Amino acid sequence: MISFSGLLNDITSYGDNLRYRRNTDRSRRRPIAVWNCSRRCNLNCVHCYSDSCEKSYDNELTTDEAKGMIRDLKEFNVPVLLFSGGEPLMRKDLFELNAYARGLGLRTVISTNGTLITPEVARKIKDTGFEYIGVSLDGIGMNNDRFRGKIGAFDAALAGIRDLVAVGQKAGLRFTITGENYSDMTRLFDLVEKEEVDRICFYHLAYSGRGSDLKSNDLVHKDTRRAIDDIYNWVVSLKKRGINKEVLTVDNHADGAYLYLKVKEESPAGADAIYQLLLANGGNASGVGISNIDNEGNVHGDQFWQNVSFGNVRQRKFGDIWMDTSHELMGKLKDRRSFLKGRCPACKFLDICNGNLRVRAWAATGDVWAEDPACYLTDDEVFGSEVPASR
Repeated sequence: MISFSGLLNDITSYGDNLRYRRNTDRSRRRPIAVWNCSRRCNLNCVHCYSDSCEKSYDNELTTDEAKGMIRDLKEFNVPVLLFSGGEPLMRKDLFELNAYARGLGLRTVISTNGTLITPEVARKIKDTGFEYIGVSLDGIGMNNDRFRGKIGAFDAALAGIRDLVAVGQKAGLRFTITGENYSDMTRLFDLVEKEEVDRICFYHLAYSGRGSDLKSNDLVHKDTRRAIDDIYNWVVSLKKRGINKEVLTVDNHADGAYLYLKVKEESPAGADAIYQLLLANGGNASGVGISNIDNEGNVHGDQFWQNVSFGNVRQRKFGDIWMDTSHELMGKLKDRRSFLKGRCPACKFLDICNGNLRVRAWAATGDVWAEDPACYLTDDEVFGSEVPASR
C-alpha cells in the first residue's frame, strides 16, 4: 500500500506505523494475515481472486479450528487479522470469532461487499470491536452492479456504508481500477467527501482468479498515469481544503516512485522525505509483510497466490509455515532481488518497489520473476532518475 495522504498530507494511521517502520531483517517481519474465512459470496464479481459465488464450500475451517489458528496468529505476533472472503458476513460465527480474536488482543478488520450491512449489523460490527471496515465499490450505479454481478449491489453497498458511518464505525471504500471503470474515479472522490467516508483504497488489478480474465481490460500505462495524477491532485486538494481522508493505492509499487518524482519537481526536500519513508516500507511485501490463509486453512504468499500453498494451519502452526523457507517460492519471495528479470534488477527504484506484484508477472508471462507488466514507469524514469541516498 502507498499512503498518498500519509506521504503528502501527514495524515497517519495505525497502518502507516506498519508500512513505514524500518526493519533491517525483512525475513523476520510479521505479516498482516488476510483470512478468507468463507469462500461463499452473495455476489459474483468479475474480478474476484477467489472465484467465489453463492454456494456452500466443503472443508472450510470449523469454529474450533479457526480459534486454534487465531491463537497461533497471536502467538506469532501478527499485527492485524483481516476477515475476508468470499463475503465474510455470510460466516455465521464471524462475530464469535472476532470476539475471540479481540479477547486475545488482535486488531481485526473486515473486507466486505457491504450489501449485507444493515443498521443492526453495523451496530454489531461497532460493538464487537472491529477497527475498520473496507467496503468494495467498483464504479457508480450500474457500472458497479455490472462488476459485482448483481443489480442493486451499488445501492445496497451505499446503504451499508451509511449505516457504518451513522454508528461511528471507521469505514472506507475499496475500488479496483480497470479500463472499464476508471472514468468513475472522480465521482468516487465526490462520494467519499459527501458520505463522510474515512478512507479509500484504489487497487490496481491483480490477474488472479476471475481477475485473470480481465488482463485485456487493464489500464494502458498512459491511463494509469492519468489515474494516479487524478488521485494526487485530489489529495493535494483535500489538504488545501482542510479535509482529512486516508487515500491509498494498492498492488502497484510503481506508484511510490511516480509520487516521488512528481513531488521532486516542486520540492526536492519534500521528495527526499517521501523517499525515505518509501525506503522504510520496502515495496511489495508478498511472502513478507502480507499473508493469506484461505477458507480451508492453506497458507499463501498473499491473497492472489491461491494456486500455491506453503502448508495448512490444520497440520502446522501458521508461524512455522511462514518462516519455513524450504519451499522454493517462499524462500525467493523473502529475498527476491537476485531472481528478478527485465528492467527490475537495474531499476533505480528497486529499493522502494521490490519488484512489484509477482503474481501479476506470472499470470501475464508464465515467469514468476519477469517484469510486472503493470509497471508504468518510463525507461528514463527507471534508469535515469537520481534518488536520495539510503539512511
